[in-house]
Amino acid sequence: MINQELIKIGLSEKKAALNLRKFGENVVFRKKKIGPFLVFLSKFTDPLLLLMVGISAVSFFLGEVQSAVMVTMMVLLSAVLDFLNTHKSHKAVEKLADKVTTKITVVREGVKKEIDLKMVVPGDVVFLSAGNVIPADCRVLESDDFFVNQSSLTGESLPVEKRAQDKISLEPAADSLDYVFMGTSVVSGFAYVLTLETGARTQFGKIAGSLSRVEEKTDFERNMMRFSIFVMKVVFLMACFVFVAYLIKNKSSLNGLVIIEAITFALAITIGVTPDMLPAIITICLSKGSRLMAKKQVIVKQLKSIENFGGMDVLCTDKTGTLTIDKISLVRHIDCVGKDSERVLTLGYLSSYFHSGVRNSLDSAIGEFGSVDISGYKKIDEIPYDFNRKRSSMVVEKDGKRILISKGAPEEIVRVSPFLDLGGKSTKSRKMAGMINDKFCELSADGFRVLAIAYREIPVEDRIVYSREDEKDMVFAGFLAFYDPPKEDVREALLEIEKLGIEIKILTGDNELLTQRICREIGFEIKGILTGQDLGKLNDDELMHRVAAINVFARITPAEKERIIKILKKSQKAVGYLGDGINDAPALKAADVGISVDNAVDIAKDAADIILVQKSLITLKDGIIEGRKIFHNTMKYVLMGLSSNFGNMFSMMGAVVFLPFLPLLPGQILFNNFVYDASQFSLPTDAVDEDELKRPAHWDLKFIRRYMIVFGLVSSAFDFLTFYLLYFVFHLSEHQFQTGWLLESIATQTFVIYVIRTKKIPFLESSPSRQLLATTFLAVLLVWLAPFTFLGALLKLEALPPMILLIIIAYAFFYLILVEITKRLFYGLPFCRKKAKT
Repeated sequence: MINQELIKIGLSEKKAALNLRKFGENVVFRKKKIGPFLVFLSKFTDPLLLLMVGISAVSFFLGEVQSAVMVTMMVLLSAVLDFLNTHKSHKAVEKLADKVTTKITVVREGVKKEIDLKMVVPGDVVFLSAGNVIPADCRVLESDDFFVNQSSLTGESLPVEKRAQDKISLEPAADSLDYVFMGTSVVSGFAYVLTLETGARTQFGKIAGSLSRVEEKTDFERNMMRFSIFVMKVVFLMACFVFVAYLIKNKSSLNGLVIIEAITFALAITIGVTPDMLPAIITICLSKGSRLMAKKQVIVKQLKSIENFGGMDVLCTDKTGTLTIDKISLVRHIDCVGKDSERVLTLGYLSSYFHSGVRNSLDSAIGEFGSVDISGYKKIDEIPYDFNRKRSSMVVEKDGKRILISKGAPEEIVRVSPFLDLGGKSTKSRKMAGMINDKFCELSADGFRVLAIAYREIPVEDRIVYSREDEKDMVFAGFLAFYDPPKEDVREALLEIEKLGIEIKILTGDNELLTQRICREIGFEIKGILTGQDLGKLNDDELMHRVAAINVFARITPAEKERIIKILKKSQKAVGYLGDGINDAPALKAADVGISVDNAVDIAKDAADIILVQKSLITLKDGIIEGRKIFHNTMKYVLMGLSSNFGNMFSMMGAVVFLPFLPLLPGQILFNNFVYDASQFSLPTDAVDEDELKRPAHWDLKFIRRYMIVFGLVSSAFDFLTFYLLYFVFHLSEHQFQTGWLLESIATQTFVIYVIRTKKIPFLESSPSRQLLATTFLAVLLVWLAPFTFLGALLKLEALPPMILLIIIAYAFFYLILVEITKRLFYGLPFCRKKAKT
């Protein structure tokens, strides 16, 4: 009675508000609200920025205040841009995330209402059904065939039944029949539960709080770390060489001042090589991309998942709702020989009508088929569906007769049905299994999704609880045949995704005959097919060998879906999984990119990295393209920065040996780097060539190293020609020489983006964005005007004669042509022609 009163009335809104203030929101991993200043400081944890901070500190200690100030300005600019764009993106993500928040049904003041999961408070009466995530630690008040998956707490994969108990458990535990816990999920049935603990006070919260919660890094983050380490190694080697070379050159006048000059110049070299604006560039690219993807109906839950989205090699997807319209209709109800059977329809209707919890599409199709007279029937008990038995059962009673009805996969119904219903008479025949299988194969080959129906009369007795052990000695009644037609645009969508270099694999619980029929209708070429039964016979090594040649997996369980994805990942593939059901959650978590939809069950949305507002392969394709654009625009900065910076600094290392003065002063190097990096902030707006979007985008450090060396050496060779021209031909003074090379360096280093940004002929076949044109021209103009302003005096620059300026312009133009020729030769090399990943 007490339970019924709680269920009927629930919590008052006033009491709920008081409990919310007292206990706080229902959030386990609540991040403390960090002030903007601390968030800003966190941006300095990037290895490249930390390196720059160290350089600034050393410069200031050595008395190089000008250098220290300029390095600090560059670091601050990078951190500020990173902070502003991250903040903007997080706000956008939070706003979008409101569209996919998990809703929980509670009883408040006698009325059922939906609220956000985080607003559930102790004392709330919550209604739970299949597909729901359990929002808190709760006690069961009332239930009906309520089965819960507790694997997140206990590791046990099989569902556990929970029900109310007369005697309340004193210490709630996972094996307590009347308690359910946050982080678990409902497999079948329904229940009213009383919320006891929320947030960090739950069992899940306590476990999480006792562990160091370190999020697994994405492939993009791991490669960024490797890249940063690689850059730091290059920086260290260059700095050591410059320092030693400078000391050797000045060994005749070696003193403390010379040592300080050597250190200062070595620090300047490190600044010149380091792509210090890379964190800001990446953040700008990701934030811009997330907003563009949102406009294309793709909601990114975490910015870091975007790169994996663009780098996806294999897309695994279920068949229903992706290849088909997800509108299933019941079209036939027949006995085992193919004759229409009203008895089969009635049995199927009873099973679906009394089904508790969330109705699946097949149950809905049965209910929509037509009215069936079931007056006088009452439900006694239900044995819910699970993915091992692949069937559910219902116990009903009418006129003193009790019937157990089983409905599910034909092969599983046959296992428990030794008898066959022929014209209302049950018979036992050796040919029965073969007859049933033939009719099942015939229906499947015609494109129907098939459920089998079996029944048996059971004695009327006091007990009202039945279990799977009662599913025996059944009489096979017949089949229910459903049809889910393929989507009209799916053929075109599949072709578009394949053009992007992504292999599609279908992972479905349906049988292979039905799947083959649908694949034929949509023009999907089956390269190989493997059933769950055959898959279970293979070890991981054997499956890895087979999985590459197979693109259809039929009759597989959720655990088998997860296994397939993990095997694909072991074969160095970036794997995406698209799913929306309870059975898809393990696969979504296992994939590099878990993709779900807005109307998916809670547990599927919770496991996903990316949410599609519409379950469409066309929408998915648009999101993949945006992810690839982000990657390629980021890579443009990496390739250009490393190759040109490496070339310039290598030139300076040589110049230290052969010239009687420094080719550029530390302050001039900093000024050049600052302006050059600022010119690249418009890179996220740049267009990406269509050819670059046709294949998955991945980091390749070997490729980056080759690129840096080849183009860096070309840049360096050209610099040495410039040195010869300025010093040995025009006989410029020290400061004139430094001015001339600074002007040539900023022009070539900045304008080379037009060549590097594309594999095509610049401007004729591929043009940069207007924003990129504007920022690069303004950057070069600023440096070229500097000798005529106060900056010239500050940086010790001198104005050059017009003739020399014209020659430098001609030299810069010649350099761009030389780089274009080198680019064509480079991409013609075997290792680039085979796989130009970047």
